[in-house]
Amino acid sequence: MTTTVKKSGLSSLGAMAKKRRLGTTIFMLLLALLAFGSFAPAFAPLPSFSSSHSDLATLNSVGNERKFEIADDMFWKDGKPFQIIGGDVHYFRVLPEYWEDRLLRAKALGLNTIQIYVPWNLHEPREGQLVFEGIADIFSFLNLCQKLDLLVMLRVGPYICAEWDFGGFPAWLLAIEPAVRLRSSDPAFIDLVERWWGILLPKIVSYAYKNGGPIMMVQIENEFGSYGDDKAYLHHLARIARRHLGDDVILYTTDGGSRENLNKGTIPGDAVFSAVDFTTGDDPWPNFKLQKEFNAPGKSPPLSTEFYTGWLTHWGEHIANTDATVTATCLERILSRNGSAVLYMAHGGTNFGFYSGANTGADESDYKPDLTSYDYDAPIKESGDIDNPKYQALRRVIAKYTAGPLASVPPNNEKKAYGLIKLQKTKSLFNIIDTKYFDGVTESEDPLAMESLGQMFGFVFYVSDYKAKANGSLLFIPKVRDRGQVFISCPSDNNEEIPKYVGTIARWSNTPIRLPHTQCSSGSKIYILVENMGRINYGQYIFDKKGILSPVYLDGEPLHKWKMLPIPFHNLNEDQQINSVISYTNLGNSVRKNLKNRINYHPEPAFYAGHLTVDEVKDTFLSFRGWSKGVAFINGYNIGRFWPSFGPQCNLYVPAPLLHKGKNLLVILELEVPNAELFVTSVDQPDFTCGSANSKVHQI
Repeated sequence: MTTTVKKSGLSSLGAMAKKRRLGTTIFMLLLALLAFGSFAPAFAPLPSFSSSHSDLATLNSVGNERKFEIADDMFWKDGKPFQIIGGDVHYFRVLPEYWEDRLLRAKALGLNTIQIYVPWNLHEPREGQLVFEGIADIFSFLNLCQKLDLLVMLRVGPYICAEWDFGGFPAWLLAIEPAVRLRSSDPAFIDLVERWWGILLPKIVSYAYKNGGPIMMVQIENEFGSYGDDKAYLHHLARIARRHLGDDVILYTTDGGSRENLNKGTIPGDAVFSAVDFTTGDDPWPNFKLQKEFNAPGKSPPLSTEFYTGWLTHWGEHIANTDATVTATCLERILSRNGSAVLYMAHGGTNFGFYSGANTGADESDYKPDLTSYDYDAPIKESGDIDNPKYQALRRVIAKYTAGPLASVPPNNEKKAYGLIKLQKTKSLFNIIDTKYFDGVTESEDPLAMESLGQMFGFVFYVSDYKAKANGSLLFIPKVRDRGQVFISCPSDNNEEIPKYVGTIARWSNTPIRLPHTQCSSGSKIYILVENMGRINYGQYIFDKKGILSPVYLDGEPLHKWKMLPIPFHNLNEDQQINSVISYTNLGNSVRKNLKNRINYHPEPAFYAGHLTVDEVKDTFLSFRGWSKGVAFINGYNIGRFWPSFGPQCNLYVPAPLLHKGKNLLVILELEVPNAELFVTSVDQPDFTCGSANSKVHQI
């Protein structure tokens, strides 16, 4: 369901419509020049149940008999005490064809409840463009929960964190002038939330438990006490939610188990239930005792809404790994005394497309982007595997506190290694984005942010002219977000020449670069390809615009007169119909040679393409060992970023629904140096052993 609503008046974005169309046209041309062979659509979306909600119609007739409530410091379901044994499963990190598979594995683990985030940016990627189909069809996911007798705790934001780009906020919020104050009672921000929730919440009312649906609790905000202290904001959210959902749905907040966090993140009284989260190894009961102080008397059943089964991993770190026995023992400390817990995560999934988020350390330059994989060391692995010690240990504990036998455990889904995929270089990015396309694109005295160009994800080319000096020049960019590859050329001397790579300026290591002297007959040209590696999703630096956010200095003087060209690769929830314009060309003139002297190969952003031939459709992984950094597409579907030179993730997960029998088209944008033999390998398992074992995210 893709619809359009009246815009709230972002004139700055409206003015960019023409430029966006140009960028899209260039992208379509780009793909047309890359692809070859035939392929089927990436996948057929699960049928939508959202239009009539007919699955709930029968139950709605007896809705008054259904009740989920809090009393005597316990949860009560239809008049009987209820212990929540739940787990987070994110519909937006799993292909729709696998939603039921993952939920069945969660049910076999012994879970009776699924906790779900709702990312605003997935459902409104551009202002007024609403998407509730495909991987964004939350209603079909809710229907599956209902079908499998799983209750739902729905976390509607507007901020969700979740290691998801911008914490779930749509990036177009960053283009609004004057800037809105996110996560605050700023009237401009509240108006935007009111409009979004005015669309979302009426759609989910029929899924409330009282109406025969699975949703028995709805969370507003997320760990707000760790961010701010604005009770007016929280009260605004509670009022909006109550207006749309009524008084029978339990509203709740989640905050870290400290007095300071709970003081700032909760709403006094009994209108909104206050839940807690804390480190898995901590003694849970002092946290639950503190929780009671922030709930009305008799209204504080002990609940950990994020019982961490693992942890996230950033590029350049060791893959997160937690002990199965310790995790299960900690869960039993909660369940054995009638406490409730939600496993974060029960199943992590994958950050397909460009939606992986990032964190920061001491300051905003201490930037830590998340992996494409969101395996999280959860009991249900990224590919759905459950034959592991953590799943088994948790299941044994949960079985002790569950009436009746647990559902039978399904087998792992079969995976297949299809072997080598030979690739050929199709085009350099510079061949495709020829300078003639810069006519009419955005021009500005100084560089503009990506969002100001009307682009939310991917890459932007910044181009300017400069006068080369005999002894070279020193280039410095104080604020590049997040990684800028710098190239120079003499465009008037040889239009066929690929610009020369001179270095990379990264957010976490923005040291100056020496531009060598060029023997140009006239002026020199500088190209800066800036990559958005994921917006910060947690903490004080969440207002995270992308692109070049400062002047560009050459020998200490600002360089002016910039042309900017967005490179808008589609994200996972964008219209896949763009594939219909792809033409198929042979690669007779493509680069076929292997890169024997790889060490002297100059980094160059270029496209490589090849076919994965499938005889039997199964899940697989693509190993990018030997490649440097980039983005991969299978049959036009963005399966995410790869960066094996930095690690730890070597392989990208390819679910079977993205494939079909016969030839499947793989297209790679490699930003630096390709595998010397120009191949990718299809293997049958994940691999998180790439990169330097002691690498840190201050390297380029």
